[in-house]
Order: sequence, then structure tokens, then C-alpha cells
Amino acid sequence: MRSPILNQIGTVFIPVSHIEKARDWYCDMLGLQGEGDIQFGHIYVIPMNGTNIVLDSKIYSEDNVFKAPAFHFNTENIEAAYEHMMEKKVNIISGIQHNHYFNFTDPDGNHLMVCKC
Repeated sequence: MRSPILNQIGTVFIPVSHIEKARDWYCDMLGLQGEGDIQFGHIYVIPMNGTNIVLDSKIYSEDNVFKAPAFHFNTENIEAAYEHMMEKKVNIISGIQHNHYFNFTDPDGNHLMVCKC
């Protein structure tokens, strides 16, 4: 029997405390212009190539913050990505591990990852 549920991830929701500040931070980190509007006063869809990321201030609480990365951002050059994040003064919580990935947090403390693809 074929499942009606596709083996695809459509969107990852990230809980953020201040939607405007989170939009600006994520867009700056990704080199985006902050295109699009904040929807319903609490949601911002980051324009991604692939699986969407939705920043949502309505679901934010300290208990909902990611304590471990739920996904990773891809990079073709892990060293350049690490340097980029250092220049942005992002809170990096690990060095480059196994020449393949590193972890950092957003301003709300969500644990995120950059991984060489």
C-alpha cells in the first residue's frame, strides 16, 4: 500500500521571541534581503532553496527552543562558512568537527548547524 504521506519535509518551524529581529538576523546570516512580509503578525517564511524555514514568534517559549539542531544549513566550503559566522559575531558553540560541520545558536538560543554537503 502506498502511503499518502510524501517522504518530503515541507517546512521547519523555528520558535523566535521577536519576529522582526529574527527575520533580520536570519536574512543577514544567509545574505538575503529580508524579502516578503511578516504574516499574521508572528510568522516569517525565509526564502530558501529547498525545504522552507518558518520563523514563528507565536510558538516561542524557552521550553520550545531547539536544544539540538533539528536540521543543518548546507555549505560547499565549511571553512569559509565558519569565518563568515565569526565575522558576523554569531555565537558559535563548536569548532569545525571532522572537517565537516559546526554548531551555533541564534539570538534566542536555538541550536543550529552548518554542514559541508
